[in-house]
Amino acid sequence: MFTAAREHPGAALGTIAVLVSTLLMGCSGNGAGLDANGNPVSGASGTGGTIPLSADFDSIQANVFTPICSACHIGASAPQGLILDAQHSYSLLVNVPSTEEPGIPRIDPGNPDNSYLIQKIEGHAAVGGQMPLDQAPLPASTIAFIVQWVTDGAQPGASSQVAAATMAFDISAVVPEDGDSLPQPPNEIVVAFSRDLDATSVLTPSVRLERVDGAAGTSTASVVDTRLRMPAANPRAFMLQPVMPLAPGNYQLVLSGQPGMQIRALDGSRLKAPLPQEQADRVISHFSVAAP
Repeated sequence: MFTAAREHPGAALGTIAVLVSTLLMGCSGNGAGLDANGNPVSGASGTGGTIPLSADFDSIQANVFTPICSACHIGASAPQGLILDAQHSYSLLVNVPSTEEPGIPRIDPGNPDNSYLIQKIEGHAAVGGQMPLDQAPLPASTIAFIVQWVTDGAQPGASSQVAAATMAFDISAVVPEDGDSLPQPPNEIVVAFSRDLDATSVLTPSVRLERVDGAAGTSTASVVDTRLRMPAANPRAFMLQPVMPLAPGNYQLVLSGQPGMQIRALDGSRLKAPLPQEQADRVISHFSVAAP
């Protein structure tokens, strides 16, 4: 149904107003998050106005991910660990493998056909139902804008780039978040930062996942075997993938403060918050995995 929109996005966007009403007549669901014309309710911009829907990440976040997707994809219980609020969505989408189909990235920059998110919202993914689940499908016009954003390289929004230029270098998101109790083991752990990372500083000794056993004050920590990688199109984040599924228990994610092992921004900046002690390690998240 949406192949023509991908092959000829300009033509599809120019004629889509005529198609939307017909499309909606055939859709099922309650249409939550859509206006009377079947388009996503616009999100508020930083100035209090609305952001028009366009093939730009800020616009897609404000019009689709925040008002529609994050109703379910939020917090520790987010389906497939995919949190789609403004703080987490880009870091968890671009070049991150899908948990349902690990061989397919959620967003493959420049390649919408190989992007699992596109397959899910178009309704032809190999696993599960069309997104948003149990609601009216997104209008073809909305999908065409998301496809175009991916085709153009899935760039971060302008607002996040401006913020990165003015913000101190710091951690912007960790998934699982501190205090999360997960119903099942995470396939990966994501740490995102406010600026592009110096890839040469993101080394296996720079970050470690530890299992914590015992009561507070007498607990012991053992390092969990993980694989560390940086997604090619998202230079502000890295992922840790446990080699084996995490057993039920308590875990912590630690950044090294040892000389030569500290993560740096591309411009040489070090993390904003001073470590408690010189050359001290920094625990950035505690989380637990529940027993099945």
